[in-house]
Amino acid sequence: MAQADTLVELVKAASSGDQQLFRRVAESLIQEERNKGHRILADRLVKSLQSSPSFQQRAAESKAASNGGAATNDLIFEITPQRTLDSLVLADKIRAQLDEMIEEQHRVELLHAHNLSPRHRVLLAGPPGNGKTTLAEALATELMVPLIVVRYETLIGSYLGETSARLKKLIDYAKTRRCVLFFDEFETLGKERGDTHETGEIKRVVSSLLLLMDELPDYVVVVAASNHPELLDRAVWRRFQLRIELPTPTRAQLSQFIDSIGVHSQVSFGLAAESIAKCLLGLNFSEVEEFCLSVVRRAVLDHKVDDARAITKLKLEQWRNRLMPVSTGSQDS
Repeated sequence: MAQADTLVELVKAASSGDQQLFRRVAESLIQEERNKGHRILADRLVKSLQSSPSFQQRAAESKAASNGGAATNDLIFEITPQRTLDSLVLADKIRAQLDEMIEEQHRVELLHAHNLSPRHRVLLAGPPGNGKTTLAEALATELMVPLIVVRYETLIGSYLGETSARLKKLIDYAKTRRCVLFFDEFETLGKERGDTHETGEIKRVVSSLLLLMDELPDYVVVVAASNHPELLDRAVWRRFQLRIELPTPTRAQLSQFIDSIGVHSQVSFGLAAESIAKCLLGLNFSEVEEFCLSVVRRAVLDHKVDDARAITKLKLEQWRNRLMPVSTGSQDS
């Protein structure tokens, strides 16, 4: 049974319509139940708290009104995460680092009791399509918090100081709750300030970003992804406690990934996963997933889910002859 004072505070917050207080008290109640070993109850409470879009919208609108500006949810996409770490194909050394950080977040009270803080800033680097966004979602799932994705099309302003002001509004909103705050293509905001080709406004944005990141509490987990980490400011690098590279997958990783898709879709590809992986070696996870799903779709339509060997061989031939991008000297985004 939860503490009586916590339940009283929960009822007060609900009756007064204070959504931010309600969330804080509810999260305290969830953590209390988890500390007692009531994991199933805690998970059900988390799911109930995240499943109400009206609650999330009211919280966002309340925060926006207090800031006296446009609604904060114009700056973000808020997602209830579904993917888990177990569903991803990760190198053992990467999985071990992530598991450690997740444990630190789940046992934060013990760390705080010893004047320590859990790690909560992660930089993911690597070529496009290798799972940076998916990994951010999986982290949110494991931490049982919403995933907040930054929308650059509304964050970046054309007037002096506009981007920094919106960035502060975004960070202030994130600080009101436990969440994973995800910045994709992080080099858009965190570019090296020594770059002579960049404007003074971009340099001011980087300086604001650094200050705001330092202010974030440890219950906000920041995940930044970059296809071009070499462009990031050196001071930005220092803010991240975990720096993880997600390289192009190996043949063994592709084989495991293809196997998992076959099991999940209940389609037999008719060829060994190792053989398919050999043919697709050099592609990223996103491209391999698209290839596998093209086989799955055709197998379902042709009623060949028990043996899609002919379809798989045809799709491999089509894949080898597919149109490729023409190099123009620029990097993929």
